[in-house]
Amino acid sequence: MMNAVPISWFLTLSAILFALGVAGFLFRRNIITVFMSIELMLNAVNLSFVTFSYQHKEVAGHLFTFFVMVVAAAEAAVGLAIILTVFKNRSTLNIDDVNSMKN
Repeated sequence: MMNAVPISWFLTLSAILFALGVAGFLFRRNIITVFMSIELMLNAVNLSFVTFSYQHKEVAGHLFTFFVMVVAAAEAAVGLAIILTVFKNRSTLNIDDVNSMKN
């Protein structure tokens, strides 16, 4: 019978995913890439919540992850609508070119 995967592996994966999300958020100039980086950070935090919830044999982490996913889905819908509107008005997705709300 196989042994279970250690908790530290999940937390390490979560830290790596979060670091990649932060790097993408800080160093990329495309709005879509920045948006995906934010979602990656949210999913890394969700992985940590589920890992700690599993370790402590409680359901709270799973429930909190569910609520984070619901909020992230709503944020994705609104965020993508805003991104589409910005692209329609400016014809670019570069953050440096979209620096104000004025036309």
